[in-house]
Amino acid sequence: MSKKFLFILFAAMITPGVLIASDSKSNVTIQNARIPATDGKAMYASYCATCHGIDGKGKGPLSSSLKRTPSNLTLLSRKNGGAYPSAHVVAVIGHGTSVSGHDKAGMPVWAPALDTIDQNNKLDTPLRISNLSRYLETLQVK
Repeated sequence: MSKKFLFILFAAMITPGVLIASDSKSNVTIQNARIPATDGKAMYASYCATCHGIDGKGKGPLSSSLKRTPSNLTLLSRKNGGAYPSAHVVAVIGHGTSVSGHDKAGMPVWAPALDTIDQNNKLDTPLRISNLSRYLETLQVK
């Protein structure tokens, strides 16, 4: 078995016990894994890849169980005229998003969950969100 497959399998097995999310006002619970706030790639793998996929294309192991397919995060720049929408990405990670129409199954709000990791450092959450956004910028297709 490939390492990628094993990682995805492991992530799919532990995710139900690690995070709980529903709508944009949901509670997201993360076990306090001490992933450094400066390691955007590791945070992405731990918090985002189960839905968005390790490659960021929206095909994570839990994506088929969601009401709406997660966004392909590799196309953010392309959909924004070639410029990476950093402020938008930071806002979505910090405040979540809802989708138009009847279904409110957008991305959950992650800032409260990230706040629980280091409650002694109030700058930790913005640093985590910023570094997640910077890592996503590296996934953009040219």
